[in-house]
Amino acid sequence: MSHEEFPTERPAVVTCGLPYANGDLHIGHLRTYVGGDVYARALRTLGQETAFVSGSDMHGTPVAVNAEQEGVSPEEFALEWHETYAATFPKFGVDFDNYGHTHDATNVETTTEIVRALEENGHVYEKEIMVAYDPTEEQSLPDRYVEGTCPYCGERARGDECDEGCGRHLEPGEIEDPVSTITGNPAEYREQTHKFFRVSAFQDYLSGFLDRLEGTANAKNQPREWIEGELRDWCITRDMDWGIDYPESEASEDEGADDLVLYVWVDAPIEYISSTKQYTERVGADEYDWEAPWRGDGEIVHVIGRDIIQHHTVFWPAMLRGAGYAEPRAVMASGFITLNGKGFSTSRNRAVWADEYLDEGFDPDLLRYYLATNGGFQQDVDFSWERFRERVNNELVGTVGNFAYRALLFAHREFGGTPDPGDGLSEEVRERIETAIDEFAAAVNDYSVRKAGDAAVALAGFGNEYIQRNEPWKLVDEDPDRAAQVIRDCVQVAKAVAVLFAPVAPGTCERLWSQVGGEGSVHDVTVDAALEPAAADFAEPDELYEKIPEERVEELNAKLEERVAAADESDEADEDETEVDLDPLESDRISFEDFQDLDIRVGEIVDAEGIEGADKLARLVVDIGIEERQIVAGIKQLHDLDSLPGTRVIVLANLERAELFGVESNGMVLAAGEEADLLTTVGDARPGERVR
Repeated sequence: MSHEEFPTERPAVVTCGLPYANGDLHIGHLRTYVGGDVYARALRTLGQETAFVSGSDMHGTPVAVNAEQEGVSPEEFALEWHETYAATFPKFGVDFDNYGHTHDATNVETTTEIVRALEENGHVYEKEIMVAYDPTEEQSLPDRYVEGTCPYCGERARGDECDEGCGRHLEPGEIEDPVSTITGNPAEYREQTHKFFRVSAFQDYLSGFLDRLEGTANAKNQPREWIEGELRDWCITRDMDWGIDYPESEASEDEGADDLVLYVWVDAPIEYISSTKQYTERVGADEYDWEAPWRGDGEIVHVIGRDIIQHHTVFWPAMLRGAGYAEPRAVMASGFITLNGKGFSTSRNRAVWADEYLDEGFDPDLLRYYLATNGGFQQDVDFSWERFRERVNNELVGTVGNFAYRALLFAHREFGGTPDPGDGLSEEVRERIETAIDEFAAAVNDYSVRKAGDAAVALAGFGNEYIQRNEPWKLVDEDPDRAAQVIRDCVQVAKAVAVLFAPVAPGTCERLWSQVGGEGSVHDVTVDAALEPAAADFAEPDELYEKIPEERVEELNAKLEERVAAADESDEADEDETEVDLDPLESDRISFEDFQDLDIRVGEIVDAEGIEGADKLARLVVDIGIEERQIVAGIKQLHDLDSLPGTRVIVLANLERAELFGVESNGMVLAAGEEADLLTTVGDARPGERVR
């Protein structure tokens, strides 16, 4: 790995975080995969040798739980979703060089080799630990088979992750007040032997690794709080049937691991290596050698969702180091997608599904542009059909499409293609294209897919201004040579836009490339082609984009509202017919005096904003009459934060102070249920009044 600017002489591999093979894809998922595809294409456009790989995550408790509910084997269940993903990604122009899965023979073999290497190098040991157990079902409860309370922030958590609070990875036995998700009964802890990876031995290495790491700021900064304190070793086995069996030692049979499988986060990132191997097997090592990035000094770039930063910046580089592999050069961690200011809810069908988008007849390039350029990659992005229409009509139709069509149509009708004014490209236009190329290259080296797209759109905007300023339609009669020069310049700008915008809008730019008479595919050329002379002859162009009428947005919003309402009605019907899934009442009573010790107040939210780097946490400023308090609440994806100021809430004022993601929380806002329904008042109780 180098830290030279791209392009380098070393081969690169760009990977995307593996999707769990257990459900439909929506546009929130697509943000990471579109971002990875844009970045891989942009590297190639700069002239960087690049492989783009990923695969489906077939293992783990989410797959096992859902397969059990469907009444099929985990392998059958996961393979069906894997095949769906493999067919869906290309429809959005996400063009992996190889898309494998974690249960294939290559990944099983590679995982076995790496775990054995960790053992041989002294990085794995056995330890007796307490694990959650369901005495009714007589089985252990790994990961998502158990839920309870996070020991770090007190929020509701799954067995391996505090997904509703601080976002920490949780080790087996850490979760408090464990409850079996199988029976709903309280779980108990029992002793069991498991394998541990000695992550703590890599603390100094990881500190240096983060200093070297490139990518988005959240990926570089968020892990420091985990490694600067006490870095705990990592349990890498689970007591379940589905997964890759823990490999027996080649030196001696390890009977203690016979019934254990590897934790999903061991074999999942190893699929990056396995998928690269499969690409090499298909094209040959002369075309692309997988060992160059993974064993040598190539460039490894991981593109992930920010909820898995810890795995990719702590556990994964430590594993690579311990097994003798190269470290990643960069990690790009994307923010999440909200829908009309609120989080996606797959259970309520409140989402824009990948298949739904395509069924509506929209060009996939429109969504790619929206996802890639609507905010910085690490920022949360809100999707609304109104905003989608606005950006398509103003930027794609009004800027890119308008310039390309008017310039090429005029060139075709007046000159039959690219005119030759004798002096070639004007200095002004040459410098502007060179500036766009420089901006594009800087964006790639800054790991910004948004800036890469902006460079091309800004160049098209220049083209619009240039043709409007020079008015070639008047010059044709008044000054034919000058008219030829202007149109020669405009055709060159259109060609440069095709080259620089191709990573973001691959389908559209292939058409534009053909319209300017480009040879072969625009995806096989580099930025040098942006300044190479355009074809002397080309056919009459067609328009690249069509405007989206306002009525279409109204139709799409109505469909979404109907779907959510139908899901809500179905939920209500289910609740009428079946027992509501509620937590059991606490058997331990508290005294009235204990209740009196709770200082519960009426409050009013003054300000609300998301906490950067935290998936679900928001920072609230709440007026409780006597003073204003800063309170952290896990409501970021469940409420429109901009609409919360002025909302009356109920606050537990004398809760101990806590720090979450570096933000102090001085109290607790009370809420009910999975959707965090904020408790409020019916009457006109003032902020500060006590709840009795």
